[in-house]
Amino acid sequence: MQFRTEYDAFGPVEIPADRYWGAQTQRALAIFAIGEERFPTCLIHAFGLQKRAAARANRRLGVLPDDIAAAIEASAEELRQGGLDAHFPLTIWQTGSGTQTNMNVNEVLANRSNERLGHGLGTRAPVHPNDHVNRSQSSNDSFPTVMHIATALELQDRLIPALTLLRNELQASAERFAGFVKIGRTHLMDAVPMTMGQGFDAFARQVGHGIDRAMAAWPRLCLLSQGGTAVGTGLNAPAGFDVAFCEEASRIAGIAFTPNPSKFEGMAAHDALVEVSGALNVLAVSLAKIANDIRWLGSGPRCGLGELVLPDDGLTSSIMPGKRNPTIAEALLQACWQVIGNHATITAAGASGNFELNVAKPVLIYNLLQSIRLLADGASIFATSLVRGIEVDAGRLHANVERSLLLATALNPVLGYDTVAKITAKAVADNLTPRQATIELGLLSGEEFDRLVDVRTQLDSPDVLRHDAGIGRPG
Repeated sequence: MQFRTEYDAFGPVEIPADRYWGAQTQRALAIFAIGEERFPTCLIHAFGLQKRAAARANRRLGVLPDDIAAAIEASAEELRQGGLDAHFPLTIWQTGSGTQTNMNVNEVLANRSNERLGHGLGTRAPVHPNDHVNRSQSSNDSFPTVMHIATALELQDRLIPALTLLRNELQASAERFAGFVKIGRTHLMDAVPMTMGQGFDAFARQVGHGIDRAMAAWPRLCLLSQGGTAVGTGLNAPAGFDVAFCEEASRIAGIAFTPNPSKFEGMAAHDALVEVSGALNVLAVSLAKIANDIRWLGSGPRCGLGELVLPDDGLTSSIMPGKRNPTIAEALLQACWQVIGNHATITAAGASGNFELNVAKPVLIYNLLQSIRLLADGASIFATSLVRGIEVDAGRLHANVERSLLLATALNPVLGYDTVAKITAKAVADNLTPRQATIELGLLSGEEFDRLVDVRTQLDSPDVLRHDAGIGRPG
């Protein structure tokens, strides 16, 4: 491997010749030799957006020459588009302000800009990483700004579309299954009739509420700290930089960003990001409930509940030929557990602000972006590979409904609780249906039982149909 020598305030540093990073990044690689976790590319790309918007704002305000600003803008856009991903070697385990990653970005863009202007790597001229790329900024306001930008983009472009897809698939299933009567369960035990469609409607509503919760933090997420520089006073940033920056960032991202009226709050605390994580935590709980219900309802196929028929994913057991498992649901569940654990980390990190600076920014944003990615990917795969292909076993549902003891609950207003309890007790003791037990006890005729215990009257679903084969698929 060939190396070049770069110089900074601390002296010479040897750097791989084909890498765009500089002396500070190379020093950080040796100092922070911790773990392997690196920021997702979406955060690095958001840095490209941030540096491009900063260069534009600096040019507008007359503190950056046109040629240097143009070179930085072009390099920052290349970064935003993913063209420089290979030049970010640092892990997330670094200074709590994210300074090393901010400097990594500054050095990469300075070297790439100098290359554009016909100069070699490591010259630090005419574009300097601190004086030009980082002009009017510090890590303390740039890193939280990037945290907000990356989170907003990931919510808008990745999570919300995936959740919308899942909600729509669940709602479509609710409509497909509206005519399938089943026995509801409480305490894991048989309860009273409902439709499979009603159960899936509940799932769809959970996901819909999850979308609303995730977006509830949007107004605070779109407040940016840029312009606060070191502690929030705006030292070394020209007047109006925060406004100009947000205008440029909004144009690039297509999101209406505005300056945080208190840069102190935006740099010292990350409550808006913890709020987003809280919504993701609830969403993980919702998706875990949905995935578990579906895999239990599809358990079997012969010795489980077997009310749902889950689509075959083509995978099987290493020892049991033909065995089919709810693999998609299990993968989603594991993602949910990770998100729940991430929220604990994000909560602790969010509480790690000391005076004018939160010092756990890298681990906070790493976990938050991972949570968004896991839930988005998990929801999308769950929607297309499982929910979309679910079918109902109408015969199993009909048999369950016919033998359900608690159909007799509808007789409470007529016979009274205690008498109905005798019906269910006899049905259990003698292995009878409630109808048979009622007749044998001489309480009602078969015709009277059928009139009073009409499953359709126990449902809040006018589109349930009964046909010759019993209660099952609509005709």
